[in-house]
Amino acid sequence: MTRPRFGEGDLALDPSKSVFINCPFDADYAPLFDAIVFSAVCCGFMPRSALESGTVSEPRLHRILRAMFNSKYSIHDLSRCVGEGSGNTARFNMPLELGMAMARRFLDGGDGHDWLVLVPKGHAYTRFVSDLAGYDPVSHNGSIPGVVMAVMSWLAIRVDAEPLAEHQEVLQLLPAFQQSKAALDESWNGYAPWADIVMAAVKVARKLA
Repeated sequence: MTRPRFGEGDLALDPSKSVFINCPFDADYAPLFDAIVFSAVCCGFMPRSALESGTVSEPRLHRILRAMFNSKYSIHDLSRCVGEGSGNTARFNMPLELGMAMARRFLDGGDGHDWLVLVPKGHAYTRFVSDLAGYDPVSHNGSIPGVVMAVMSWLAIRVDAEPLAEHQEVLQLLPAFQQSKAALDESWNGYAPWADIVMAAVKVARKLA
């Protein structure tokens, strides 16, 4: 597999093999984010993210829409949609991007985009996104095994999936990907290119083949 190209040339990527990941970008969530990225690769998909473009002159929303609209699938974790800090402020970027994905689905006659919503167990998501009451978000317990199983149980049965292994094998190799990613972050002083991170996941996943 050659190094994936993102940005203006991302149309070269196969949308049917692409998964846009919409989740928190903070240190506490980072291990779960790594788990989602690696799980997607191990199911035969190319992870996409707002992090993939270093074009700071382009608004982040444009980058998000471009990556999402060039992905047949997306995963949205609403874990951080709760009050935090002294101001009890919640993060609503994730529900906003979920709404974009839901709208994207209907642009091509009703089946142009398929999405998964992740919520923590016991999370009262219907209090702030009541329209989700008609759907079935997948809950997880906030652990790496819980997220891997939630993501893989959905991705592995998508029509475009090419699963390489069971979730137990993915969990065994996940630390190897995390070590490779940590080495990249150190080498790039915390600004490792998204394509290099994806390729690190691909190289580790090849051990499952």
